[in-house]
Amino acid sequence: MPDEPTSFPQPSPEQRLRDNLDAIRQRIQDACARAGRSSDAVTLVAVSKTHSVDTIRALFDAGQREFGESYVQEWQDKTTQLSDPKYSDIRWHFIGHLQSNKARFISEKIALIHSVDRKSVLKSLQKSADAPIDVLLQVNVGNQASKGGVAPDGVIQFLKTALGYADIRVCGLMCIPPYVDDPEDNRGYFRQMRELFERAHAWLGEQEDGDLSAHFRYLSMGMSGDFEVAIEEGATHIRVGTALFGARDYDR
Repeated sequence: MPDEPTSFPQPSPEQRLRDNLDAIRQRIQDACARAGRSSDAVTLVAVSKTHSVDTIRALFDAGQREFGESYVQEWQDKTTQLSDPKYSDIRWHFIGHLQSNKARFISEKIALIHSVDRKSVLKSLQKSADAPIDVLLQVNVGNQASKGGVAPDGVIQFLKTALGYADIRVCGLMCIPPYVDDPEDNRGYFRQMRELFERAHAWLGEQEDGDLSAHFRYLSMGMSGDFEVAIEEGATHIRVGTALFGARDYDR
């Protein structure tokens, strides 16, 4: 009689998350090594939108502190459920399309807003600001009709506009390049973003009213399918969801 196959216990959902986090951290280290960069220069933003508070708690317990949300109401619900002081050092990133009429709700507790691309959003954030608000300017590097962002050749002009708001602190640039099967297909977009970042940083440093480039140090680009290439091209922040949490349930 043939031996019955040996069955092994399946890892818990929490263990799978920890394993995924460890694997992504290793991939970050490997990409940084290839680029001659320190892994400390790259921030992993765990894109927790549409995922449960329990998954955030599990990753928090594994050492993750940076989480990205895209929907204001969902983020508010999650912060309410995570009101225990234990979670007070979570740094929330807003990475989705930000509507002007909702900007005021996130100005106080969001560590970094990645997706500012319109004057109306700047005005709304300024109106609700009690302290400097850190933002990234979103660039539509792939010229995609379905994506927000200013055109690459409009970055300096939009930067000038943003500097007119006293409590808006522009900390860098962000992009969402086209979805591709081969991450190498996005290398050119990431390289273009790094060049735009360097050009904007230099322009800020040349302004007569002081060195405005001190806070301009972040380049947010790269997601689950292409973050390693983004790191090799200079990303300081990568936004990883599916590779960490698994597929999202958009039907809930």
